[in-house]
Amino acid sequence: MCIESPIQIEATDGYLLGATLFYTGDAPLPGRIAIVNCATGVKAAYYARYARFLAEHGYLAITWDYRGIGASRADSLRRLRAAKYDWGSKDFEGILQWAADNFPDGEIHVVGHSIGGVMPGYAASNWRIDRLLIVGAQYAYWRDYAPAVRKRMFLKWHVLMPLLTAVAGYFPGRLLGWLEDLPAGVAREWAFRRAALEHPDAMRVQYFSNLGGPTLAYTISDDPFGTPTAVKRLLHYYTGSARTLVSLAPADLHLKEIGHFAFFHDRFRNSLWNETLQWLNSGATRRRILEEWPAATAA
Repeated sequence: MCIESPIQIEATDGYLLGATLFYTGDAPLPGRIAIVNCATGVKAAYYARYARFLAEHGYLAITWDYRGIGASRADSLRRLRAAKYDWGSKDFEGILQWAADNFPDGEIHVVGHSIGGVMPGYAASNWRIDRLLIVGAQYAYWRDYAPAVRKRMFLKWHVLMPLLTAVAGYFPGRLLGWLEDLPAGVAREWAFRRAALEHPDAMRVQYFSNLGGPTLAYTISDDPFGTPTAVKRLLHYYTGSARTLVSLAPADLHLKEIGHFAFFHDRFRNSLWNETLQWLNSGATRRRILEEWPAATAA
């Protein structure tokens, strides 16, 4: 039976983050830990089914909410100063330190969805990560969106979102039915993202190359965010990692669509989830490999 234990974990600046531990047995004494990083504006609860699956296969799985979201939401988003860089450098760093300090003998694996695949690069302790698996991971540079929907997505996320944020003092995503509400800094960072993560501050990319464990990245053919171009743009920064980019199409599973979010729906328990478990455990993948990059060697 899977046990679910809600807890709070401190970010590096003391901000309390809502998290849940998933494990089997009387106590979490894992050989392997899986930290699940959310997409922007998605509550950690969405990934609970996947976390249970990992726990049933011997992992201590940790889901958690970024500051301003879900169980980590402040009383007022209008007063919360937070950007995506804070989510990685303070929030994910705090989660990673907690896992490493409490389970020093466990392997740490990270599963990142969308912006969740960027967070490890911002964290000073990312050298502790043994494996990184990312799905549709990118940082929303608008020119990388799927061409067929690029204009509509640009209007939605890069014109309407910052305008509504300026009026409300935060992005009212729930009212619109788009996603969860977002702190203003997060919304503006998304809306005005440029091609390079190092803009406007090169220090933001200083830790990416420290991640030395292997990375497996999924790009899904009908995902308008995580196009191959977008995912490769992110993988370019993880130079210390041996990176493998694999492709997935709905037709591979006899489906009409998967998109950006459905990967973590439990109808994929016996297919995609088993694939991820196989790679996390052994490094083997059955998907078609688009590209591979070796880890850079130190001079």
